[in-house]
Amino acid sequence: MHTRILRRAFLSGGLAAVLSGCASTFRSDNGAEVIRLRMYKAQRFLILDGADGIVRSYPIGLGFAPEGHKQFEGDGRTPEGSYTIDRRNPNSLFHLSIGISYPNEADIAFAEAQGRPPGGDIFVHGGPRRGIDPMNKRDWTAGCIAVSDRQIEEIYAMVRIGTPIDIYA
Repeated sequence: MHTRILRRAFLSGGLAAVLSGCASTFRSDNGAEVIRLRMYKAQRFLILDGADGIVRSYPIGLGFAPEGHKQFEGDGRTPEGSYTIDRRNPNSLFHLSIGISYPNEADIAFAEAQGRPPGGDIFVHGGPRRGIDPMNKRDWTAGCIAVSDRQIEEIYAMVRIGTPIDIYA
């Protein structure tokens, strides 16, 4: 009798583990409203703030040339400054992604004054690209903010369009 109960508990636990691997890409919201994102480039950290404090925090990867503010298309830098989350992409090449409103008017004006395009399509996204191990190469994007696939699922579920994001050096 005792063996049968243990076997049933083991099989139920194994079935739950297998089914959790089949979970949807889209996770449900944990109930905490995210009112702001703060990203610290030097510390490689993204913080999701709620009304009552920090909701979640994540280690991040940046562009392949992480120091300094993004100025031009192809420079490999991640922007610095105040932006907003302006789009969501459930069909991202990097699992899921949420877009950042770079470039703003000042970014465009600076690049134009230099006769160069400012770039764009800056996202917080999953990853890494096939063949890149995030433990071996942290800053691999073209200027985006990279987190793990599981982490972007959480972020995607909690962060809404219009949420401000402040990106610090």
